[in-house]
Amino acid sequence: MSEPAAGLVVVDKPAGLTSHGVVARVRRLAGTRKVGHAGTLDPMATGVLVLGVGRATRLLGHLMLTEKGYAATIRLGVATTTDDAEGEVTATADPGAVAAVDETAVRAVLAGFVGEIDQVPTAVSAIKVDGKRAYQRVRDGEEVALAARRVTVHELVVGDVRRAEAEGGDVIDLDVTLRCSSGTYVRAIARDAGAALRLGGHLTALRRTAVGPYGLAHARTLEELEESYAQLPLADAARAAFPARDLDPREAGAVRVGRALDVPLEGLTALFAPDGEFLALYEPRDGAARAVAVFC
Repeated sequence: MSEPAAGLVVVDKPAGLTSHGVVARVRRLAGTRKVGHAGTLDPMATGVLVLGVGRATRLLGHLMLTEKGYAATIRLGVATTTDDAEGEVTATADPGAVAAVDETAVRAVLAGFVGEIDQVPTAVSAIKVDGKRAYQRVRDGEEVALAARRVTVHELVVGDVRRAEAEGGDVIDLDVTLRCSSGTYVRAIARDAGAALRLGGHLTALRRTAVGPYGLAHARTLEELEESYAQLPLADAARAAFPARDLDPREAGAVRVGRALDVPLEGLTALFAPDGEFLALYEPRDGAARAVAVFC
């Protein structure tokens, strides 16, 4: 069986479907099992899920490290086991405590999450602990304590802040948008904001709006892909995601065999042959441009 055409598929994932479920659907549409994703989305979450087909799966690890965008709704006043609406309620704030917290305090606490922060991932994350996913350990009844990680929240904008009634008591719901580094857990921000306000908090909605240069404008629903399957060619995907450099024939020949180049690069760069073929990702290292991944 010939190798499938390499490229990216940007899916607008629906709620209730796992990332693996989306991969399975696209495998069928693309006619290959060689499909992977650039970072999971929780089943309750919607939005941008970037998939790689064929050789483009090797690009995904580098895309996972790029900036991501989200739109979310945080509920203050209720804490859950999973830090989102799918978990069991562990604590509900006293109505008087909820009433005592005003909008100014809410906005001030959320502003404190902008910049570099040390964040403890949610216990039901996909992080591996001694070779086993943290969420599986939690499901098996184990206590999971994850170490804090340094992440960066580039921007966090608080939109509407409103009081509401929910099962069990009064709550405060707020809509936020944010841009953050890879590895940032929006659920953990909801949890930590609730803890800072002594109310408890969790996420009730999450929509990923961007992964690197790929946003909702590039995304297609599974239904749309079923009607007309298409993918972004590997060369176009690489040009969109990384700084690009077009090589001369001699340089392209060296790259095809993975040799270092004496050319200046600012950082991780996509290199292209004179005919536009995407050849490799190179980075500056030890005084030269050296291969990170070769695709030709």
